[in-house]
Amino acid sequence: MRLDDYDPNDINVGDQRGEGGGGGGFGGGGGGLLLGLLPMIGSRFGCGGIVVVLIILAVMGLNPLSLLGGGGGSNSTQVTRSAPAGENEAATACAVNPESRASCQAFNSAQRTWVALFAKSNQEFAKPTLQFYGGSGKSGCGAAQAAMGPFYCPTDRGIYLDTSFFNELANRFGAKGDFAQYYVIAHEFGHHIQNLLGTSDQVQRIQRTAGEREGNAASVRLELQADCYAGVWAAANRNQLEPGDLEEGMTAARAIGDDTLQREGQGRVVPDSFTHGSSEQRMRWLRRGLETGDPAQCDTFSGAI
Repeated sequence: MRLDDYDPNDINVGDQRGEGGGGGGFGGGGGGLLLGLLPMIGSRFGCGGIVVVLIILAVMGLNPLSLLGGGGGSNSTQVTRSAPAGENEAATACAVNPESRASCQAFNSAQRTWVALFAKSNQEFAKPTLQFYGGSGKSGCGAAQAAMGPFYCPTDRGIYLDTSFFNELANRFGAKGDFAQYYVIAHEFGHHIQNLLGTSDQVQRIQRTAGEREGNAASVRLELQADCYAGVWAAANRNQLEPGDLEEGMTAARAIGDDTLQREGQGRVVPDSFTHGSSEQRMRWLRRGLETGDPAQCDTFSGAI
């Protein structure tokens, strides 16, 4: 995909790489358990939020929803890489390596797309932040760990990314190519859109009051909508697509479906524990967004999915 270069003055970017900053948890005593499990599942990545952590905890009979209360109990101090005097922080962070540059290009492209879509419907848009970290860091939702994969934190409106995930996506899951990486960014940007529209709050209310099964089902619908929103972004930039891009996106969506991850990790599939959707569902909703280019067609909360 031939993305335009990013505008460092138009995007909010932070960088925690090369500094300390780890530790903490996702609030309450459950956060310690979550972080205690991370070293064992470090090679199990997912692309939306803390997908793999949630899947594994659910399979183990634990309720992952109780760990998502936000606001970590960490005593660690967030440390960010400062740009040299007079230099834009986005320009510094985005130039660290090719993966960072590509991430900033995709992030800027998604932001431009959604700014235009919100303006078209007379809705107010608030910019998110792209936060790079390496191995471990800290977010408004608690600790950031590479084992979580990329994720969005609604508390601080930040998309958190350890770019080493892209190597795992290509080498472990076979989802190679630049569009597979852009899909990851666009999916997380979709969670920001849900946050702005109040959809995330609605799902959180369901998760607080319903049982685990219903909470998981609501999470699946949220994730599939983010996949559809990623497709909407791609549709808005269709003139920049190259041959093979769509196949790269579908390969990535298939690789990170709950059924595929569970089958690989434990040899059996437990649909009631799904938090992101099956491979078929993720591909289908990504395709719907791409084919329609209409956010209104991404209503995963009405009817069957």
